[in-house]
Amino acid sequence: MLSRVADCLFWMSRYVERSENVARLLDVNLQLMLDIPLQLSEELNKNWLAIVACLGEDKEFRRRFTRTDSEAVTEFLVFDRENPNSILSCLAAARENARTVRGQISTEMWEQINRSYLWSIGKQARHAFNRNHCEFFQEIREISHLFQGITDASMVHDEGWDFIQVGKFLERADKTSRVLDDKFHLLRRSGPANAHLQWSAALRSCSGRQAYQKIYVCEVRPEKVTELLVLDRSFPRSIRSCVHNLDLYLRRVSGVAPGQYSNEAEKQSGRLLAELNFSAVDDIYEPGLHHSMDMLQVRLNELGQAILNTYIHQPVEVQAPAKVSQQAQVPQE
Repeated sequence: MLSRVADCLFWMSRYVERSENVARLLDVNLQLMLDIPLQLSEELNKNWLAIVACLGEDKEFRRRFTRTDSEAVTEFLVFDRENPNSILSCLAAARENARTVRGQISTEMWEQINRSYLWSIGKQARHAFNRNHCEFFQEIREISHLFQGITDASMVHDEGWDFIQVGKFLERADKTSRVLDDKFHLLRRSGPANAHLQWSAALRSCSGRQAYQKIYVCEVRPEKVTELLVLDRSFPRSIRSCVHNLDLYLRRVSGVAPGQYSNEAEKQSGRLLAELNFSAVDDIYEPGLHHSMDMLQVRLNELGQAILNTYIHQPVEVQAPAKVSQQAQVPQE
């Protein structure tokens, strides 16, 4: 497979997954404003900068916006085309990558991403957002789920499909760590009295509320939520589960067996997976949740760069021209 094709498939998948996770984060925080006391809700509504910061967009947001309330942040993260990580920009980037490799994906995949993009830039999306935020974000999540389902059902499961899975699970692991990091900032501002609501919101943002009740059968506790979202082997949005699948599909591309590696990307993914496999929730809280999530994000960013360096940004080796043998230089008579 051409590295250009792999690059487009990798980023197409990441952008679709990113649009879904940004929608999840905004949706849960908007709903949280309805659950907490009115006075605290009004106070938190004036400062949503922590959400932008956890996505790594705080500098750009401060440069262009003076207010940090929910309206400014949602506009920046949903419809702002100048923000490359807004929902609208993510869908546009995913469509452009899909268009570039139109011959490598199924017709159904192209129709779904193209239809979703056209809806997002039209008046219908803005009307849906103004009418009901929750329904709008639900529509964004369904766009992602439908695209992933169509991809699994209609695309040949070859190297191209493997790169789509790699992009999806890398992006999902990164955003789960950022959800926990965001909750750390909100808990620090709102205090322990609202801790239950904050941790419940963290579960909802990852669709983990029912999974939590099924596995732990207890009230929401911070250490159990962290264990589910970071270390659980069966929950599909946990960081450990995402890294496991990421490592699996990287090895499908190269054909290397588990426990071995043939490049830097497999080395880093295998090492991170091993650390998660042999970690406990106490190991996460010992240096602090914020520090642990920051370090995970750094590791995931390094892993993403290693994937690009291994398969996409390969150096071109310029071979010296072969020397002409002395015999060839002798003129034929």
